[in-house]
Amino acid sequence: MLRAFSFGSAPSRLLIAPQDLRTADATNAADIYAGRFLFAGHLVEVGGQSPFDVEPPNQEWAKALHGFSWLRHLRAAETNMAQQNARALVEDWIKTCGRWDDIGWKQEVVARRVLSWMAQSPLLLTGCEADFYRSFMRSLYRQVRFLRRTMGKTPEGLPRLTVAMANACATVSMDGQGRHIKQALKRLDQELKRQILADGGHISRHPGAIIEILVDLLPIRQALVMQGQTVSPTMMESIDRMMPMIRFFRHGDGSFAHFNGMGSTPGDVVATILAYDDARGTPPVSAPHSGYQRLMGGDSLVMVDVGAPPPTRFSNTTHAGCLSFEFSSKRNRIVVNCGVSTREQVAWKMVARSTAAHSTAGIGDTSSCRFLTSSRFDKVLGNPVLSGPKEVKAERQDTELSDRVIASHDGYVDRYGIVHERDLTLSRDGTVLDGIDRFKPTSDKTEAEVATIRFHLHPQVSCSMLPLGEAAVLSCPDGETWEFTADGLEFTVEESIYLSDVFGHQQTQQIVITLSVKEAQSVTWMLRKTASAKGRRKT
Repeated sequence: MLRAFSFGSAPSRLLIAPQDLRTADATNAADIYAGRFLFAGHLVEVGGQSPFDVEPPNQEWAKALHGFSWLRHLRAAETNMAQQNARALVEDWIKTCGRWDDIGWKQEVVARRVLSWMAQSPLLLTGCEADFYRSFMRSLYRQVRFLRRTMGKTPEGLPRLTVAMANACATVSMDGQGRHIKQALKRLDQELKRQILADGGHISRHPGAIIEILVDLLPIRQALVMQGQTVSPTMMESIDRMMPMIRFFRHGDGSFAHFNGMGSTPGDVVATILAYDDARGTPPVSAPHSGYQRLMGGDSLVMVDVGAPPPTRFSNTTHAGCLSFEFSSKRNRIVVNCGVSTREQVAWKMVARSTAAHSTAGIGDTSSCRFLTSSRFDKVLGNPVLSGPKEVKAERQDTELSDRVIASHDGYVDRYGIVHERDLTLSRDGTVLDGIDRFKPTSDKTEAEVATIRFHLHPQVSCSMLPLGEAAVLSCPDGETWEFTADGLEFTVEESIYLSDVFGHQQTQQIVITLSVKEAQSVTWMLRKTASAKGRRKT
């Protein structure tokens, strides 16, 4: 087991406090002072105990506690009491866990704590006693040395990039680190090159990863400028590529589409990031390296997942949602994917990653990807993708009248000998979305399986069938309505669940089409706007 030993003398002071771009809420300071810690959906009241001595309800709660991001709420309170509370909790951690803790010394948790302590150093160090200052700097330096030694052992993907950012940020911000700066920035550049794709997406295909990266990377760029250091072309180019992708994944209400691990959107953080976007351009229509397409017409927007799973080592958040789409009109999200659950149970995570939790087609009650689910390897490997679509094709055919994407994947070829193809066309005025789902046999041995096409609806959308059952009416809160039809096929309206709401799981509805792929190898369906907001009728 790695131990957090240290050698060499600690820096005597911090030269700069990197800015924390995450939004703070001063009202949370009172809860923390009272010993109430709400993380990852779990409230723990510690009473008179140290929060670092209580049994955590789950690992995500413990990671949040040891990460210290919540210090920003105490800073926002701007009171002597909050300042004293913050110092006492940091001092408590140093005494209790400063040498080792199984969760507190995981590399990604250490990185988050280093970034948090440095960002909130004005709160912790202004007017403090010399003994606390020295103890703080010794502990901070010990943690940074630990990250430098163990970066190569950090899990691939966002955790390793976060460690590289924390190391670079600390090296620039502490005095006496001149001989380490070049190496720290070089390692950060190496991870940015490995993980940020040419279109600005993250190699994991997780939309939320670019939020997490930018909210830490932008302050590092700022710190380098303030210290008179050169910002590398790699860092500048990575930021410039990621900024348009922030706009790419946003619906009209500011929420990100629920693809590949994206949960509820931290809208305040996204708004802060976008304030740093000097270009402020329109989002791209295509992200070919990340595997997404975007159709726009009038007030309507469609986003489609047209990518294969990433390399296995980056696939712990990947979903089996190939060819799934989300559809919105102005601020109304209408067709969505189920998203991800804040609950830690493995069962919910696997439900969220299944094809059935996405607005796409599944065959034979199976998902288009298989995941590692053995509990023997969970703690070491997580739940990466073992197999899935290998070839995903996507073609755009945009005209003056519409945006169109035709995409296909081979995720069901090995099991069922079927290629799923989806053809989506959004009219230029945004009032009609036409869809065709095709199930193409690759041999005469295609099994007589049932295909299920699902359209999960946002909880704010109510759905009702017309009396004759030939159409479903989708009603939005502002009075806008849409009509769903499927040419010559029956469909049902069934219960569904929306997992990504900030207040927990919400019941919702889904439109479901089932068919035998032997009897019908294509399905044509349509969403047509029938009334605008405030009852203005569409003809």
